[in-house]
Amino acid sequence: MVRVAASQMACSWDVDGNLDRAEALVRKAAGEGANIVLLQELFATPYFCPEQDSKHFLLAHEVEGHPFLPRFSSLAKELGVVLPVSFFERSNNAYFNSVMVMDADGSALGVYRKSHLPQGPGYEEKFYFNPGDTGFRVWDTAFGRIGVGICWDQWFPECARAMALQGADILFYPTAIGSEPQDANLDSREHWQRVMQGHAGANLVGLVASNRIGVEESSAAKMNFYGHSFIADETGAMLKESDASGEGIVCADFDLDAIRLRRSSWGVFRDRRTDLYGPLCGLTGK
Repeated sequence: MVRVAASQMACSWDVDGNLDRAEALVRKAAGEGANIVLLQELFATPYFCPEQDSKHFLLAHEVEGHPFLPRFSSLAKELGVVLPVSFFERSNNAYFNSVMVMDADGSALGVYRKSHLPQGPGYEEKFYFNPGDTGFRVWDTAFGRIGVGICWDQWFPECARAMALQGADILFYPTAIGSEPQDANLDSREHWQRVMQGHAGANLVGLVASNRIGVEESSAAKMNFYGHSFIADETGAMLKESDASGEGIVCADFDLDAIRLRRSSWGVFRDRRTDLYGPLCGLTGK
């Protein structure tokens, strides 16, 4: 049995304060028996992508000598938990929206770089980030094989399916999503959840999504992040869900052996017709 936790919190420009709150949430989750704890996307700072401002490139750091990754590696080892840790990565002249997966012994298993980058009001990510070059990845951790996508990745069934095909038992999506500056009446929260619940059900895997909360204001937009971090089971059913504004965690248990047996018995991977899927490889379906 594996217990997973989804966290959510508000972020300010007090980086040390953000890191302290993130650590406190990990400790709270571990205290409630969680084995894998998911923190939200780019939790060290506010979500800076609503505006195009070159000063924000100074927030990026190389993995070697990173200012806070070692802290969360030590935390993972101390608590015996797996931590996918989101960070703004610089690699020479390239910049990525990345996640480092820390195993329960504190070892760094590797980096995933966000593949799909949104570009629109409130979400100007193509200004800051290069498209990820790692491909979709999974990791064998102390508590099962996991896959990690990042925010906009969660809207693409190909991402979830690729990780499931590589044997992921649970999918994790650190997220920063909220209001749409171009349309104050647009609330994507239920759509956001249903899409990911569909990934869980279609692939018969557990799924964990962590979003941020709070209001963040920049020169370009005032963003209201809607929280509702959640955990879905292998049928897509909602197991646990946070509210729109409360800082904290939710936890749920997965019997990975039972889920694997159900996935094998259901036949969706047995009956795939890869010879017919060629249209998926082109932009026009040709």
